[in-house]
Amino acid sequence: MQHDAVLGLLRLEWISEANTATLRSSAEALLDLARQLAVRTLLIDMNTVPNISVEDEQWLGTNWMPGIVQLPLNHLILAIDSTQMHNQLAIDALHDLVQPTIRFESHYFSDAGSALNWLCEGTGRLPTLLAEWHAR
Repeated sequence: MQHDAVLGLLRLEWISEANTATLRSSAEALLDLARQLAVRTLLIDMNTVPNISVEDEQWLGTNWMPGIVQLPLNHLILAIDSTQMHNQLAIDALHDLVQPTIRFESHYFSDAGSALNWLCEGTGRLPTLLAEWHAR
C-alpha cells in the first residue's frame, strides 16, 4: 500500500498470493482507509489478485461497490494485464453493476507502473513515489 497526500492517491497491491480468505476484510479496510484519507485517486494493481470467486464477486457487488461509488474519487485506476481474463470479466461485471451511480473516471492500464506514470505526468511526483514503492 502507498499513500500520497499531494496527489490524493492510495495505491494497493495484493500480496497474499493465492489466498483470498482475507479479500472481504481487506476490501472493507480499504474503504475505511480511503474515506479517512479522503482519497481522490485509487490505484489498484489487479495483476497480483488471484481469480475472484463467484461468491466474492457477488459480495463485492452487493457490499463493496456501493461504498466505492460514494467515495470522493476523481479517478479509479485499475492495473490489469490482458492475461488476467477471469478477473477482467469480474471487474467489468462489477463496473456495469454500478455504472449509473459512478461519478469518477475509470482507467485501465496493463501495469501499475504505466498507470502511475500517467497519473504523475507533469507533477514531478513519479521519482519519489517509485523510490518509496521499491523501498518497501
